[in-house]
Amino acid sequence: MQLYVALMRYLSTRDSGRRSAALGFEEILLAGLAADGGLFVPERLPTLDREAIGGLAGLPYAALAARILALFVGDAFGAAELSQLCLRAYGSFRHAAITPLVQLDERLWLLELFHGPTFAFKDLALQLVGLLFDAVLARRGETITIVGATSGDTGSAALAACRDKAALDIFMLYPRGRISDVQRRQMTTIAAPNAHALAIEGTFDDCQNIVKGLFADPVLRRELALSAVNSINFARVAAQIVYYFAAALALGAPARGVSFAVPTGNFGNVYAGHLARGLGLSINDLVIGTNENDILARYMRSGDMAIAPVTATLSPSMDIQIASNFERLLFELKGGSGSAVAADLTEFRETGRLPNDEQAWRHAARLFAAHRVNDQTTLAMIADTYHQTGRLIDPHTAVAVAAARSELAEHGGRGPIVALATAHPAKFPEAVERATGVRAPLPPALAEIIDKPERIIVLPNDADAVARYLRAHARRVRPSQGAA
Repeated sequence: MQLYVALMRYLSTRDSGRRSAALGFEEILLAGLAADGGLFVPERLPTLDREAIGGLAGLPYAALAARILALFVGDAFGAAELSQLCLRAYGSFRHAAITPLVQLDERLWLLELFHGPTFAFKDLALQLVGLLFDAVLARRGETITIVGATSGDTGSAALAACRDKAALDIFMLYPRGRISDVQRRQMTTIAAPNAHALAIEGTFDDCQNIVKGLFADPVLRRELALSAVNSINFARVAAQIVYYFAAALALGAPARGVSFAVPTGNFGNVYAGHLARGLGLSINDLVIGTNENDILARYMRSGDMAIAPVTATLSPSMDIQIASNFERLLFELKGGSGSAVAADLTEFRETGRLPNDEQAWRHAARLFAAHRVNDQTTLAMIADTYHQTGRLIDPHTAVAVAAARSELAEHGGRGPIVALATAHPAKFPEAVERATGVRAPLPPALAEIIDKPERIIVLPNDADAVARYLRAHARRVRPSQGAA
């Protein structure tokens, strides 16, 4: 069975109805962000029947990834090339199953997504996306400059996937002092001429706003051939769909429905689950777990989306108040009206509050459950999981486990529920030890970075300062000829 959509096209979430502007996969991969500032979404989402989904059961992860990605790449990659790229992407993972399932009790499972090179779930998408970039740039004879913002794990995964590649430079912005020491060292110890980690004096939201500002500058965008590799790039989201299929199929889909609890900050991970459900996967419930930066939980429960100050928590990768990928869901909630999305987001930026839309909120609340998990509960969940199962989990995973248990307690749930384990516990040793009294042992690949020299570059919370740094250090700056 071959899953293949030859004419897959993509629209911007701020598109004003000009469907003729739809782009193919190669274009949206390299662009990352749409020219109007919107995010790319499929013009139409393909659907798979039960027979097609059942036919995916038992496939090795790389083969499953090739089948799912074929739905989104259109004619950009042939089946044989896509299969080889997937085999390469997952060949370095440390577990034969790539994303193994671990049972915690009769209802609750962990989906371990941290067996890749940087011990975080971001590897599952970025190891493949890096190869997709390489293949497309080689055939086009082009070069690009990748710019992204990270709240912790995306940066190290992106730098690891893109380091030493001849056709691209990569610059990742992270909030200084707001990620773990291990997360920082994973970025700042990479000794590759094309890889740059930039510490910004601000929050992740500040970093994200700077990146969006850089993309909004048409001169800079053309000079540096800017592209994005974090979850504003739809290729990242598409690659994340795969592990939802892998887990659900292992637990009996399509005959059996499965629920997922997802630790959520920027909304990309749980949005991938939403797309998996849209493709036809039998997902009963998608449960969002937030930390004390609970803007998404507040919205799903009350319809109120209002920005609050960012609070530093034990799960720093989720210390986010502006969830970029929510824009993709908003486009769906607004019936595919890009002008309505643009108007709402303009007001959101100006007032800090999304305009009330009860119909859209009630639709969203039917699609997602949500629970807020504070640091005290996070520590209790790490401790409880360790004492009951002997397994150490990181704070982000603990948020997912707590959200899953809250959902089961409040609503009973339907079928098994899978909590996404998004990072190795050794990446957050202080929190794990505080909760359990046990120091998570460092895997050799993490232990070796402790003594490596760091290259720390600190920049102010200022888009112009970052733009100057990019122009000075990108290896392939194109002469400016005005806006493109």
